[in-house]
Amino acid sequence: MSTKLNPSGTEFKLLEVMSLPAAYTKGADAMKRSKSHYQRKTISFDIESFDKVVRQIEVLDKSGADVNPENFYPPVKQHKGKSRDLPMVDQNLRGALVHYLNMRLGKEEKLKPSSPLFITQKGGPYSPNTLQEHMDLMLRDWAGIEKARSRSGRRSLITNVIHKQKKSVKIAQKIAGHVNPSTTLIYEEPPEEVLEDALKSIK
Repeated sequence: MSTKLNPSGTEFKLLEVMSLPAAYTKGADAMKRSKSHYQRKTISFDIESFDKVVRQIEVLDKSGADVNPENFYPPVKQHKGKSRDLPMVDQNLRGALVHYLNMRLGKEEKLKPSSPLFITQKGGPYSPNTLQEHMDLMLRDWAGIEKARSRSGRRSLITNVIHKQKKSVKIAQKIAGHVNPSTTLIYEEPPEEVLEDALKSIK
């Protein structure tokens, strides 16, 4: 939470930078919930690893031992969160957050730096799935954006930074918190006017 609370948790100061520790970002199990068993559909090997697996299977086959394919699958890559710092510069957003936190404090709620910024109707933290569903609902039903999803805001932001602000992909990558710029470009959607201009320029 981008606030600074006093020890009693009754007053706060909204800081200029939003700091998200790695444990709170995508890829980290911030909710500490058990995860369902991951069902693989594809696997990949580099050439050296593949040759090694083939030799191991040949040895087992010659010895008459049973061969279980799953014993040769490469390990599942474990994704970890990455800490992020972003400036809180939009005054409308800052005003809305201040109003929201004052409303919670007005209900005599005791807040701590570790308290969730947004809470459910039951007063607890959102699960990732529920938060995503609520974002979908707000974008489609409240904002009236047809077929919008929770990722639509991220897509719009990245497109705005690259196409309208003419900033580099590196800037958009930093804002989005992506490790690889190729991931950022997946979210980048050229505006229709850019596509029209490109088509008109064809000779």
